[in-house]
Amino acid sequence: QVQLIESGGGLVQAGGSLRLSCAASGRAFNSMGWYRQAPGKEREFVATVMWSGGGINYAYSVRGRFTISRNNAKNTVYLQMNSLKPEDTAIYYCSARSGLGDYWGQGTQVTVSS
Repeated sequence: QVQLIESGGGLVQAGGSLRLSCAASGRAFNSMGWYRQAPGKEREFVATVMWSGGGINYAYSVRGRFTISRNNAKNTVYLQMNSLKPEDTAIYYCSARSGLGDYWGQGTQVTVSS
């Protein structure tokens, strides 16, 4: 059974930082990443990292502020979020892709106050 357990969300003032974690179990994955969904908006891509080789991609809106990283031994992916803005407020979802499909975490709320 695949499980993606997220942690690290919360409330922070604009300009602050948060670190999200996502621990995966149950299957080997090709890549893991983060998406977010703000109220009234579609879910959007934030960042992804390849499990083998470590290739990384970021959404333009977070480039230079967010850093995705992985710990292969712990099967965990992280999202370090710096210089947070109110428009970063959203539910952040961990995602994992394998040859058999895509999987999602339950989501963690990130709220950035102005």
